[in-house]
Amino acid sequence: MKLKKWIQSLIFYEILLGMKETLKHFLKYRPITLEYPHVKKPLPENYRGMLGLLRYDDDTEKCVGCDLCEAACPSRVIRVVSAEVPGEPTKRFAKEYYMDMTRCLFCGLCVDACPVDALGMSQEFEWAVYDKRHLHLNKEQLLAIGDRAFPEREKRLEFQHPNVAYFNVSFKDIPEKEF
Repeated sequence: MKLKKWIQSLIFYEILLGMKETLKHFLKYRPITLEYPHVKKPLPENYRGMLGLLRYDDDTEKCVGCDLCEAACPSRVIRVVSAEVPGEPTKRFAKEYYMDMTRCLFCGLCVDACPVDALGMSQEFEWAVYDKRHLHLNKEQLLAIGDRAFPEREKRLEFQHPNVAYFNVSFKDIPEKEF
């Protein structure tokens, strides 16, 4: 028994067993290589990538400047400057919208907090830059991401539900409900 252990230690038996297993896998399996920049791996449906601001089908912005996304963000990435629509004190909009994507956790809490679904998480993940100042996004850049990621847009709420349009007195250009 001692002679067998001595011979095994002399010829490095454990290493030979490991090399046998490695060679078995090396000869049996073929490599699976994706040509990454040209062929991309499909992402799951619920993948959370870059944030984008969304628009309605008539190119108006969905964001009403309520600042709930700013309040919900755990890492304080979002900064919203809201203003009132001139002549309509009950309506607000996001005059300025900034995101510092270097600090974003991609948690999706801002998307969940938005009452009008003005934010969406796209499938974009390739945002490698040489200067991190390029990841401080403004409103126009976020709208461009939203336009690329969500080409299908929904109608405005006033046009989706005719009862809302009938009772809404703040919009002057919406046709009244037909009976």
